[in-house]
Amino acid sequence: MNLADLRESYTKGGISKSEMLDHPIDQLALWIEDARNASIPDPNAMTLSTANSQGIVSARTVLLKGIKDRQLQFFTNYRSQKASDLEQNPHAAITFLWKELERQVCIKGIVSKTDRIDSEQYAKSRPYDSQIGAWVSEKQSSVIPDRSYLEERDHLLREQFPESEAVPCPDFWGGFQVTPTHLEFWQGRPGRLHDRLLYRLEQCEWIIERLSP
Repeated sequence: MNLADLRESYTKGGISKSEMLDHPIDQLALWIEDARNASIPDPNAMTLSTANSQGIVSARTVLLKGIKDRQLQFFTNYRSQKASDLEQNPHAAITFLWKELERQVCIKGIVSKTDRIDSEQYAKSRPYDSQIGAWVSEKQSSVIPDRSYLEERDHLLREQFPESEAVPCPDFWGGFQVTPTHLEFWQGRPGRLHDRLLYRLEQCEWIIERLSP
């Protein structure tokens, strides 16, 4: 396979400053809804990039699970690699890609933990299997002996927390919120003359600028 020959021609449309909403989070919510209406699987999936205190970068895909006070919320294990990175360095980047719509949003922001009540409320809303899974993966990102280790923990935790009773939210699990400082909306265009519109925060106001592709 010759990777250099793989290319697409983007023809689904363009974007202009005049049609963008005043607040970038409102615009992001609109694009997520467009992706949902287009039946794109996991339209709230986003690549979260973090770096530790030495500047070593890690990236993984997580799910956006809330927008509150115009902050982006996701939930995870506080003992995970991403949580360790964010404890050392609260700066992060997020990328949404909806290939079917030829759209992408790149975000930079500051990350902090959500209120505990937000974590507990979201934990209660999850399916039972997911609630148990949070307990099973207590040592997330750590080396484990084999698959049976997880299966045995899963069995024991289902006995400890039966489905008929409330499953407590682990103290090592909860939410993070991203306060964006920059959001770039990208729309593919023919001839690689893509549209790139950047929202950046300046003196508490959002400025919209067009970037060269």
